[in-house]
Amino acid sequence: MASLYFYYSAMNAGKTTSLLQTEHNYSEKNMTALLFSNALDTRYGQGVITSRIGLSKQAVTFDRNFDFFSYVKGAKSAACILVDEAQFLTRAQVDQLGEVVDLLNIPVLTYGLRTDFQGNTFEGSERLLAIADVLIELKTVCHCGRKAVMNMRVDVSGNKVTTGKQIEIGGNDRYVSVCRKHFKHTQK
Repeated sequence: MASLYFYYSAMNAGKTTSLLQTEHNYSEKNMTALLFSNALDTRYGQGVITSRIGLSKQAVTFDRNFDFFSYVKGAKSAACILVDEAQFLTRAQVDQLGEVVDLLNIPVLTYGLRTDFQGNTFEGSERLLAIADVLIELKTVCHCGRKAVMNMRVDVSGNKVTTGKQIEIGGNDRYVSVCRKHFKHTQK
């Protein structure tokens, strides 16, 4: 029976690497995994899912108006659906992915951040935390050795940024994974 999975973590925990490994596992069994990535993240090219360790794969891009259920229903065949940057999903899109599981019986594995740089949930993450069948936390560490659960946005000098738009695409140059203590007690 198919399920809706949400793999979540702070940045730099290996979410994308895990997604690409899952795609590889399906591919080795001659099964098709449909990959999706948000259109906002063009750091490695449009529709390219790339992990920090150098693995990459082409994907279908989605924006806020993309209809997952219609796309998957019209696809020739899909053994599973893999969604990178799931925090950028809308509530409606998460519900569509739930319909892919419930009505098309196709497993959906989503990978994303739980919270933003201010410690607030993203729309997609909030909905996934509410309705996913399986929640799996991928772990990474803070510079102090504790589990990192927060994403701290930094400026070009490495200083903490506390204001700004919720979505600002970036990697290690813009974000640092930290524990709650260092998130709360690091100065600007």
